[in-house]
Amino acid sequence: MKAMILAAGRGERLRPLTDTTPKPLLKAGEHSLIEYHLMALKKAGIDDIVINLSWLGDQIESQLGDGSPYGVSIRYSYETGQALETGGGILKALSLLGEEAFIVTNADIWTDYAYQQLPSSLKGLAHLVMVDNPPQHPQGDFALEQGLIHDAGSHCKTFSGIGVYSPDLFKDTTDTIFPLAPLLRAAMQQDLVSGEHHQGQWFDIGTVDRLHSLNEQLKGKTNG
Repeated sequence: MKAMILAAGRGERLRPLTDTTPKPLLKAGEHSLIEYHLMALKKAGIDDIVINLSWLGDQIESQLGDGSPYGVSIRYSYETGQALETGGGILKALSLLGEEAFIVTNADIWTDYAYQQLPSSLKGLAHLVMVDNPPQHPQGDFALEQGLIHDAGSHCKTFSGIGVYSPDLFKDTTDTIFPLAPLLRAAMQQDLVSGEHHQGQWFDIGTVDRLHSLNEQLKGKTNG
């Protein structure tokens, strides 16, 4: 099974840190954010990884190289000029991801989720990992009911940024720059999106304050 790490974002809310350092290379504890994903994917037996690059992407490629220091193989999908958003970034990388279902994760999250729990095949078009709503996103994104994800419902949870997708999710797409959510919502209308609830640790590193909070927590674990 292959995996893609979304690493092309500008990280506006993390400025000024991201003026000179791409968001995935920001450090929390002993490692950069993207390194935690590489190590977790390797631990799950997933060593064929695609990373999309845009803002300061040369720094990411320079640091990670071909992935061999992490025991994985990395290929890069370059987005020159305007970033393609989540959906467009995945679509551009499909030729590297193959014809089977693949994992996608956001580079700017930190979690103890075990990637080996993800399904290696899909009955529908996607499988999403949901988490409890964090303080900055109390309304949640989608409802998880009896293993299926719905666009609306009671007790909505937050999409973690971790999912498994079939290439068929993108087959009727003609745009090149687009978000992922509309494709997922269309699939939800046909009951083609499954899901699970991760009750462990998860952090969306969207601001400098949240990065500092995670950094202090991880340092505490190391010192403890």
